[in-house]
Amino acid sequence: MLCCMSKKNTALRVYKKRGVFWKTIFRLFLASLFFAIFTPAMVFLYFIKDLPRPESFTEGIIAQSTKIYDRTGEIMLYEISGEEKRTLVPLGQIPLPLQQALIATEDKHFYEHVGFNFRSVVRALLVDLKLQKSAQGASTISQQLIRTYFLTRHKTLKRKTRELLLTLELERRYPKEKILEWYLNIIPFGSNLYGVEAASNAFFGKPVNEISTPEAAILVALVKAPSFYSPYGDNLTALLERKTFVLQNMVEDGFITEKEKQKFAVEEITLHRADTNFKAPHFVMFVKDYLETKYTLQYLQRAGLKVITTLDYALQEKAEKAVKEGVVNAAYAKTNNGALVALSPKTGELLAMVGSKDYFGTSTPKGCLPGKNCLFDPQVNVAISKRQPGSSFKPFVYALAFYNGFTPQTHVWDVNTEFNYNCPATGLAEKDRHGTPCYHPQNYDGLFKGQIDLKSALAQSRNLPAVKVLYLVGLKNALDFVKKFGITTLGEEKNYGLSLVLGGGEVKLLEMVLGYSVFANEGIKPQLNFIKEIKDQNGKIIEKMQLGGVKIIPQKIAREINDILADNSARAPMFGWNSSLFVGEEYAVAVKTGTTQEYRDAWTIGYTPNLVVGTWAGNNDNTSMTKASSSIAAPMWKNFMLAVLPMMERKKFTAPQQRKTGVAVLDGQFLGNHSILYYLNKNNPLDPGNSRNDSQFSNWEGAIQNWLNWH
Repeated sequence: MLCCMSKKNTALRVYKKRGVFWKTIFRLFLASLFFAIFTPAMVFLYFIKDLPRPESFTEGIIAQSTKIYDRTGEIMLYEISGEEKRTLVPLGQIPLPLQQALIATEDKHFYEHVGFNFRSVVRALLVDLKLQKSAQGASTISQQLIRTYFLTRHKTLKRKTRELLLTLELERRYPKEKILEWYLNIIPFGSNLYGVEAASNAFFGKPVNEISTPEAAILVALVKAPSFYSPYGDNLTALLERKTFVLQNMVEDGFITEKEKQKFAVEEITLHRADTNFKAPHFVMFVKDYLETKYTLQYLQRAGLKVITTLDYALQEKAEKAVKEGVVNAAYAKTNNGALVALSPKTGELLAMVGSKDYFGTSTPKGCLPGKNCLFDPQVNVAISKRQPGSSFKPFVYALAFYNGFTPQTHVWDVNTEFNYNCPATGLAEKDRHGTPCYHPQNYDGLFKGQIDLKSALAQSRNLPAVKVLYLVGLKNALDFVKKFGITTLGEEKNYGLSLVLGGGEVKLLEMVLGYSVFANEGIKPQLNFIKEIKDQNGKIIEKMQLGGVKIIPQKIAREINDILADNSARAPMFGWNSSLFVGEEYAVAVKTGTTQEYRDAWTIGYTPNLVVGTWAGNNDNTSMTKASSSIAAPMWKNFMLAVLPMMERKKFTAPQQRKTGVAVLDGQFLGNHSILYYLNKNNPLDPGNSRNDSQFSNWEGAIQNWLNWH
């Protein structure tokens, strides 16, 4: 009995051991199965956890540069980019030959595989094993997209695993067309160019939807090694050879015929240099400064904004030509630079801006430091630099006089007059008894006319009458008045004297042209506009041009200024009947010149009812030109006007009605043998009184007697 019990217990123990063994085996099996399933799953999840959502490619992850366009929105002037210059375009805007060339060269089975080509991978692996290093490429377009955008190019197991998994997931989520579109928008083309649109504009000077098949082959040829095959490098021959290789691939895949290949292989392609693709440079730098101030450079480099400006590129090209030719033709006058601004007086739109004769030129003298002893400093924008305007400043002062009650018929004495009342009235002394310089300005022709009406005095740009007009209206009043016209650079009264009316202050060409638009627009100052609208990358308008204006002077006064400056017969005694200010009877054009002392600046500003144009000629370092410089800015202005006026609607100025104030000397009565101070209270010309106690009265009267004694 005991024996049986012992055998039974022994069997039970064996059974239990066997049960534990199989349970252990089963548990190990379950654990192995779990790890066999769970670990790859976790690895898979780890590698795909940062795969972007479908919307990621269109939600700003891909940086896009901001583009600045002309007013049509078709001509790109400039691109604000960071490390990546890119413009996204849909696949429908990418020419089919470019898509075909890419597939034929980079991934022949693109539309057949699921992200990678198994045969190519095996072939590459065998080559790598044979060479004992990673050398053979076998990447599909999908793999290249993943690698380019999300991964590094280092060939490690981890990177290759992630690439494979992400590629499979990419192919699972998105259609082939979307993958191809992303690829063509993301691939690098050397330097900071990314995507086919940026590359096409840089290399061919046109959007990608306009390129030819040979140009498409060039772009695909660059994909393999953008730096090596760069059109701007030393391997242009190698690039053209690879272009032929791409065309041969297209033949083999049936995209083009052998005959077409032969034709495309020898077809000449014009490659642009990067700097020649930069249009209206001073204008776009002006716009860029505004954009950076408002939006920041970092935002502009990634936001993909479309900035449509007011620039009329047809006018801009004519402006650049007029300035360059004008400066070349003025070499005899020691003139080395020029500038031009054109705008619409109705809308305030800046239509053209040329800040120097050649933005891409070389400083004169060669190698001079910017802003120091440079006769010509190419990238300095003279259109927004402070320069003395000469007599082009006079119309503002005359407009103030008309506003105060004077009329174009009012007479003043154009005689040699001393304005420092401590100096003798003869106008011959250099300093007064206190050592203060005397001031007796001369006319450009060195002559004096006697009594002259204000219309003739302004039309002929006579200096002496203009100084008297400034004194009559008051220096401080004039400074306050011109600010309303948009002249912002003049300071306090203590900084100036009566020479202000002759251009003694520093102003900007752009602001002067805007100021003259008040006359062209019959008294209303428009808001300066240089941007029509700004759109974000989704086409939403985030900024739009605002129209409107502020009434600065009465309409009748603007019309009087227009009538004076447009009257060729009134200015003929000084400038001649067929001067550079006359553009023909068929056009109504008002115009005023300005030349500073010692011939450092020459100006011409002229306008029609729908266009205001100002030109400047001179040297950046303020070096004097010759006396002939007075006729430099005017031909530059005239040549531009003759080129653009036929493109514009012809309008006439409305003639002013002759004003009658009821005050005889204001309405045109001759002054007899006295100055106008004898008859008028200069502070209130329309009120009774006179200015015989004025500090200037004695010298003005004495100057008249001196002149009468000689005549």
